[in-house]
Amino acid sequence: MFLRCPRSKLSVWAALCVLVLCWLYIYPVYRLPSDKEIVNEVLRQGQVWKKNQTGINLFRKLLNECCDPRKMFAVTKENSPMGKVLWYDGELFHYRTESPLRVPLKKCAVVGNGGVLKRSRCGRDIDLADFVLRCNLPPLSKEYTEDVGTRTHLVTANPSIIEKRFQNLLWSRKAFVDSMMAYGPSYIYMPAFSMKPGTEPSLRAYHALADSGSNQTVLFANPDFLRSVGRFWKGRGIHAKRLSTGLFLASLALGLCEEVALYGFWPFSVDLEEMPISHHYYDNVLPFSGFHAMPEEFLQLWHLHKTGTLRMHIGACASADD
Repeated sequence: MFLRCPRSKLSVWAALCVLVLCWLYIYPVYRLPSDKEIVNEVLRQGQVWKKNQTGINLFRKLLNECCDPRKMFAVTKENSPMGKVLWYDGELFHYRTESPLRVPLKKCAVVGNGGVLKRSRCGRDIDLADFVLRCNLPPLSKEYTEDVGTRTHLVTANPSIIEKRFQNLLWSRKAFVDSMMAYGPSYIYMPAFSMKPGTEPSLRAYHALADSGSNQTVLFANPDFLRSVGRFWKGRGIHAKRLSTGLFLASLALGLCEEVALYGFWPFSVDLEEMPISHHYYDNVLPFSGFHAMPEEFLQLWHLHKTGTLRMHIGACASADD
């Protein structure tokens, strides 16, 4: 006499198990620390920090193996020969033969836009860096420069900013060109080919600056680089629809620079004194919920700070007491 297993029930249970495993992979079960717990952790660490050259070299090696920032961070004829297929069948605009940066860069400052920069008086420290990277065309008017500095060597410009702030450059280009003067003779870094809707506004921005005789250089982010950096951090526990611009820039700096300092990377609603702060140093507009995983990103960067691989400045800078 043979026993028959109910195949249909086994199939259902097997399918449910597969779904649960997939869900746990995408949304792992763990609890992020609360804002207060993170504040306490940062206060326990205090201002103690020691550069770890071995850690810096090791992390740069990992980034080079996965992502090769020195060669791949921008679209060039060298890494994207004519006819190469990127993420979608868009127009590929070649204008550089090779990477424009002469690396390694020495001391780099990556400036986020966190509200923790308000009254930090970090501007002088930021401006002392050899290479300053900024996120998403932030305001650098006189009321902010004491906290965020004035110098810029590379600034990102998401196509969504061109669309919302400058009406996709369909009607007038003057406001855009005038506003870009705040960043001096810098590189304007745009993810033109990561998603199809971003291509046209990015090309319009390029032509607007070129036609105006601007001394700025537009660089288009290589989508292969963006994708590989995303995979790199996902393998380290960051599960989000997309990495933040700040983490992309921090990754770029770790691959290009001998020493990296971060400012304004604090995605929490209170400061180190547990007082409420705005989301950005210039406004309190919150990002779309679920798009980025800012607390997860912070914890990864904070780990690199504790191991001496990079330095995070949170709160007032030391030079503010001089």
